[in-house]
Amino acid sequence: MIEDVVRASNELTGRWARHACTGGTGVLSGAGLWPLLALLAAAAEGPGRAELQEAVGVDAAVADRGARELLEVLARGAAVDGAFGLWNRAGLPLEQWWLDAAPGGSRGELSGEPKADRRRLDEWVEQNTRGRLVRMPVEVTPGTLMVLATALSIDTRWRRPFQDFPFTPGEGPWSGRPRPLVGLSRGDTDFTPIALAETPGGPLTVFQVAGVDDVDVHLLMAAPGRPAGEALAAAIDALDGRHPMRRGTELLAEPVARTAPGVRLTTVTSFDPAPTLHMTTVRFDVTAEHDLLDRPEVFGLATVSAEAPDGHFPRISRTPLKVEQAAQDVNASFTAEGFKAAAVTAFSFDVGSAPPQQEALMLSVAFDRPFGFLARHRPTGLVLVAGWVAEPAEWPKDVPSGPSFW
Repeated sequence: MIEDVVRASNELTGRWARHACTGGTGVLSGAGLWPLLALLAAAAEGPGRAELQEAVGVDAAVADRGARELLEVLARGAAVDGAFGLWNRAGLPLEQWWLDAAPGGSRGELSGEPKADRRRLDEWVEQNTRGRLVRMPVEVTPGTLMVLATALSIDTRWRRPFQDFPFTPGEGPWSGRPRPLVGLSRGDTDFTPIALAETPGGPLTVFQVAGVDDVDVHLLMAAPGRPAGEALAAAIDALDGRHPMRRGTELLAEPVARTAPGVRLTTVTSFDPAPTLHMTTVRFDVTAEHDLLDRPEVFGLATVSAEAPDGHFPRISRTPLKVEQAAQDVNASFTAEGFKAAAVTAFSFDVGSAPPQQEALMLSVAFDRPFGFLARHRPTGLVLVAGWVAEPAEWPKDVPSGPSFW
């Protein structure tokens, strides 16, 4: 079932990106949200069950199993950790189905004292995101009956690190700044990382930055003016095999290279006649907070967040329940050495060297204007986080920049 679960989670990520990524800096994690929606789909009845089933993309009857499988994938990862937490108010009657269906992990009781409960939940977040996030994204009120949460953490180092350098783009929206950006560059004779995806909305250049373990980050460049969310969703589809991709040395053909956003094919003086691949990007650190109830229809939450006399989740409790809050906090950083990210998603419920020089081809790709990124679990293809970089990091004021020829 895991292939279906990964497909469904990636589709949720793509759909969410279309709505949420509008061109500003941002990041989101469909993989952190999907298990919670799947559990709710399995536990719901009535119209809310149908809406949640459509949102998660699998049969609600088996969605709880899919949630457990996806969380197991995250928990077993080398560079990624996943955790599940469930806290309910003391005295809230829980159905046996829910006790059996909910994944293992942290379980506890809410005291009804918001400050004490908030402290315990924040401690759980900090512990399960390696300190990158420190607060639960939903508030705990005296009326909160239950909180469900997932935590996702990524920490990988590149197989081949980049070199930092002060970077001043010569054109585009990042040119003309008073201070240079933190540029990252590396060269190679291996063309495996680069690909050109042919998507219905136009071509996308995709560059795979491999981690030493089981997570890669894919940087993507679209043509100027293409909507960010559409580009991210198209890249997810392409990596999942739904759009054709030209890979590696295929881009050394001039007609192909000319169509690839951000790519140039030039002739340079070199000590080795073999073609080379040169890649330039920027350091970034992206943080976002998402209120999922701002777009409840995207996540199948419109009905289950509304008042209903009998509630929406009879398989959880005979006490009528509705979704009170649904939120995600997420952070991601890309440096010369590696990639780190964390996401916490939560729902709360209330009642409702020098030989002779020769000429050689060099293919260069520059992510020197707003671009997207996807962190992807290599063994399964699960997209862990997706985001867009509109504001890169600037070169530190206290570090001399020296001359820059980029």
